[in-house]
Amino acid sequence: MGKIGRVTSTITAGRLGEVMIQVRGGSEAFNARAADAAEIIATGTRVVVVEYFPPRTVIVTPM
Repeated sequence: MGKIGRVTSTITAGRLGEVMIQVRGGSEAFNARAADAAEIIATGTRVVVVEYFPPRTVIVTPM
């Protein structure tokens, strides 16, 4: 939580998107949902991770 990432696949209402987050000296892709269910987050937007659900899903909000 609190990590900053970049959206690589648009996050829309009710759909998963994808974000790249820096982890262990590299970056990894995570499935992502918006913290606000009605929000659309476009590709390239910087986001902050609000919550993490194992194994690879995060809840994000735009910076």
